[in-house]
Amino acid sequence: MSQQDMALMAHLLRRAGFGATRQELEDYLAKGYEATVEELLHPGDAQSMSDDVIRRYHTDMAEMRELYSVASYWMYRMITTRCPLEEKLALFWHGLFATGYSKLNQARSLLNQIEMFRRQALGPLPDFLLELSKDPAMIIWLDNNDNHKEAINENYGRELLELFSMGIGNYTEDDVKECARAFTGWTLGNAEYMATRASKDSIWPYSRIAWHFEYRDYDHDDTEKTFLGETGNFNGEDIIKIITEQEATARFISTRLFQFFAADEVDADGEPVIEAMMQSYFDSGYETRAVLRTLFNSDYFKSDKARYARVKGPIELVVGAVRMAGSYRNPTFGADQLARQSFYMGQGLLQPPSVEGWHEGPEWIDSGALVERVNFVSKEMGNVMNPGVRSIIDRLTSEGGSLTSEALVDQCLDLIGPLEVSDATREILVEFANKQGEVNLEGRQPGDDAEQKVGDMLRLMTATREFQLA
Repeated sequence: MSQQDMALMAHLLRRAGFGATRQELEDYLAKGYEATVEELLHPGDAQSMSDDVIRRYHTDMAEMRELYSVASYWMYRMITTRCPLEEKLALFWHGLFATGYSKLNQARSLLNQIEMFRRQALGPLPDFLLELSKDPAMIIWLDNNDNHKEAINENYGRELLELFSMGIGNYTEDDVKECARAFTGWTLGNAEYMATRASKDSIWPYSRIAWHFEYRDYDHDDTEKTFLGETGNFNGEDIIKIITEQEATARFISTRLFQFFAADEVDADGEPVIEAMMQSYFDSGYETRAVLRTLFNSDYFKSDKARYARVKGPIELVVGAVRMAGSYRNPTFGADQLARQSFYMGQGLLQPPSVEGWHEGPEWIDSGALVERVNFVSKEMGNVMNPGVRSIIDRLTSEGGSLTSEALVDQCLDLIGPLEVSDATREILVEFANKQGEVNLEGRQPGDDAEQKVGDMLRLMTATREFQLA
């Protein structure tokens, strides 16, 4: 396997997942790039940490009512999954179809939404938007339970067009109103106590625990509507069909996927890729899987230009560091701190700042967030007792044991990436290694001075600008 192939595979797995250990990279390389893309696009058994094991240690993760319990539960899934793109896409859609705990005050419904994202993430967009429109968390979040035949509420109709599918400038205010009318009657079951229905609806008939979708035909406006130039007695399904047929929708979805998986900003070289993604959208019957296949196999995505062109989001950074360090792969007391750490960095799972989601890219980085990012990752990678760090030390030992400063730097950069750094950054790393002195891992003991020198080097590398990029 060439170093070029290794670097390309590492790039793919940083974008379509949360990075990869050297062993994982070698396993994927044995399959080849295109075969790996197809495996990622067709997730099977995630083999993530099972619920019975989690609940044995975390009783708060049984009913899933509390915010950080659910956030940590999801992070366990991201850390241990063998289907990384499935979780990465759930994170992407969570940012695009942003729904938050602050209004719902019921975390289980948010977890149900994330599970729906996993099911629909790679399929046809019409099916996805239909499920989104029926999702109880979204109905509450954007007030469609208050959207009635005689008194429409425009919140969901507006955001469906503006933030979820088409973008500003591709519809009128009349289209918003007509869209809202079409979704009247799309509401929640179990929203009010009805004694005759209590036994079949929920064991908590007048609570919000068992929210589910209910269509009330008596509250639906079934009169004629004109939406995006088409006229009919439209219901929500008809609106979604019309939306997903629009070129504006193909461009909106393709652009957002490009920005999340390829580069924070779309330049002239990126425009043809988005055009190709749009064509795949239509040719496949509006399928996200086909759009991503086009992106991942494009020359642009594989180019040097696309590498390190995105700032890692806090969740990407935290999960990637933990997966590489090998920690939290078993139930760990204090796992809720993972979710809290990402919140301190600016991205609280299930806590988007608004319906717009998070402002990503360079906005992830400010002086406070950067300190949190560096401190968290350096603690994980500087702990030589973490399984992933021990694996790196084992690899270094197998290469000869005694390492010059230059060899230590180059081999560590290779094993945590391969991570490509500037000449100036490499010089600083070598200078630090020189101050530590020669590293001899022959006859090492767990946690001894030689191993700690490796841990200190890894700690410094994770503080580099390059490590903060994907």
